[in-house]
Amino acid sequence: MKQTGKLDYLEMAAPRGTLDSVKAFYSAAFSWSFTDYGPTYSAFDEGLEGGFQAESTEAAQRPLPVLYSEVLEETLAAVEAAGGKIVKPIFSFPGGRRFHFTDPAGNELAVWGE
Repeated sequence: MKQTGKLDYLEMAAPRGTLDSVKAFYSAAFSWSFTDYGPTYSAFDEGLEGGFQAESTEAAQRPLPVLYSEVLEETLAAVEAAGGKIVKPIFSFPGGRRFHFTDPAGNELAVWGE
């Protein structure tokens, strides 16, 4: 159910020439699927709807999406195997543990688990 003020969509940058590698990365690491809307936009619906904008010029103001994992170490291994770069190894924070990585387009994300 949609509610005013609740996160409903997430759009991230995919600099020119990286859209295919970004889609391949998320498909390999998290089994995501995509719907292309022209050559510069690819959408996903994986519990939260969102998309990648290939011609983004606001790369300096990227969001930090946080994904959940039931087994953090297995997810970290899948991210590395898919070509992600770990930028902050697993660390504890109030509420759990998490790590940060960058995808092939340079987007930084976090993955947390309990």
